[in-house]
Amino acid sequence: MVAHEYAHGAAALRQGDDTALMLGRLTLNPVPHIDPWMSLLLPALLWFGSGGSFTFGGAKPVPVNPRKYRQYRRGDIIVSSAGVVVNLGLALVFSALFVAIGLLGRAVPDLAAGLDTAQRMMTWGIWLNIMLAAFNLIPIPPLDGSHLFYHALPPAWGVRYRAIANYGALPLLAVMLLVPGAISFLLTPARYGAVGLLRLVVPYAVGDGWNIFAR
Repeated sequence: MVAHEYAHGAAALRQGDDTALMLGRLTLNPVPHIDPWMSLLLPALLWFGSGGSFTFGGAKPVPVNPRKYRQYRRGDIIVSSAGVVVNLGLALVFSALFVAIGLLGRAVPDLAAGLDTAQRMMTWGIWLNIMLAAFNLIPIPPLDGSHLFYHALPPAWGVRYRAIANYGALPLLAVMLLVPGAISFLLTPARYGAVGLLRLVVPYAVGDGWNIFAR
């Protein structure tokens, strides 16, 4: 999540907006990105409330000022896409590391136990980054996908749709509470994509630790 938010700030800076830089948010240090509710309380409540089967959270959004973009439409699309692109890139990096760890395990079998744990961490990295990217692409404010969807709409529709963003996270919370299973359904293609990527790297597994789905 930190890399995701950093990407937004870095992309905004390249588009002419130095807001994140001036406020000290253009950093990979996780502390400035912590939101007491989204990063700590909500994940804890969901984790314990579900008996450890589900949790959800987020980082404090990096502040941007679209008025500073050199070209508003182009800048908004680039900045909104940046976090998703970074998450997908990280999923590929974790996949490459999974394979590298597997090759090391074959070369040095005595390291298999420790490397099995490392591959489990890589699996989580692959899974979480793909799911985070897909979640942020959902076209519901305040997610990144809402910005991209707005620019795909005819101007008259876009203005009405953008008005929903004035309600902050309420539209997203309303969907999650009033339409149970909707978000999970929308993330179905991402789950298939993540499983497909894992199938490509699993032949390099040094053990069964990679299987985060095993009960």
